[in-house]
Amino acid sequence: MRMTIFFRTMLLLFADLVLLYIFVDAFLRGRFANWVVGFLDRVVFRDYNRALDLYQQVFRNYMEWFMAFAFFAVFLVSLWIYLKSFTKYFYEINRGIDALVEELSGEIILSPELALTERKINHIRHTLERRKSEAAAAEQRKNDLVVYLAHDLKTPLTSVIGYLTLLRDEGQISEELREKYLSISLEKAERLEDLINEFFEITRFSLSSITLEYSNVNLTRLLEQLTYEFRPMLLEKNLSCSLEAAPDIPLRCDVNQMQRVFDNLLRNAVNYSFEGGTIRICVQQEGEQLRISFFNRGNTIPKEKLDRIFEQFYRLDSARSSRSGGAGLGLAIAKEIVELHQGTIAARSEDESIEFEVTIPGGAA
Repeated sequence: MRMTIFFRTMLLLFADLVLLYIFVDAFLRGRFANWVVGFLDRVVFRDYNRALDLYQQVFRNYMEWFMAFAFFAVFLVSLWIYLKSFTKYFYEINRGIDALVEELSGEIILSPELALTERKINHIRHTLERRKSEAAAAEQRKNDLVVYLAHDLKTPLTSVIGYLTLLRDEGQISEELREKYLSISLEKAERLEDLINEFFEITRFSLSSITLEYSNVNLTRLLEQLTYEFRPMLLEKNLSCSLEAAPDIPLRCDVNQMQRVFDNLLRNAVNYSFEGGTIRICVQQEGEQLRISFFNRGNTIPKEKLDRIFEQFYRLDSARSSRSGGAGLGLAIAKEIVELHQGTIAARSEDESIEFEVTIPGGAA
């Protein structure tokens, strides 16, 4: 593009100089005068002296003005040609932008001089198309999930109503049977609560944005408290949890949000662990970075699912009858929170081993 502009400018300047030289040479050497006088003599007056006198009065006495006009005319023509050679590039770029706005299919093609701009516009087009496709897929997953949840709400609700109706209507019911009905009703009510919480989780994710409020925290103590709170869930699957971390590791972060990340990762490990196994939480200091890893033994996650595991509303276990997994937002939220802390999160799985690794800037202010 730069070379094209340079050569066009030099060519235009050369053409201007040639035109001016021809005009000035014609005046200085009398060629213009001979042509004008000859024309007036042959066509108008048929008198050489009268023709010469008219030329003297009209042209020679005002030669400076004619020279100035000639220079000005050449300048205007040159400027018009020069600007026209540039404005066509702007028209092409505008057409390319219009194609982006109108979401026209096909590659956007510009002049060879605008090859770099063409690549950038097409890159933007591909990026917008990809984001639109991802948003549509996420919206479809969300809609499907809402439909599934709405359907699933009926099952536990029907059970709760049915067993409570039996308790109300059965006058001579044994204590053992009453205890059984109450236990089932409580279990179904808890499942109902979980489903309703999933609805709220979807709504919160759609309507709110995550903002960080930094403070200093002892990471080791935070993880110890988290493992203690998960004891009931661990006992249900006969799991144990070990924490491998140096004492009193300082961390500056949004404590509530980072606790939300670790809660999601530990909950995920519990849901997808083999019964009777051990969940390991390892914390390593690597320079200015902290690496927090969650290990558990479970079914190997296929690569195609591992690549999508952090997508919104993507559930590793798509079967709605399973109690494992939620709205498919936990890992997506965790990824967003970690990235807001200028960190990264990754997942690996092979040979019935699953690892989630969080890397964030360590230390405290």
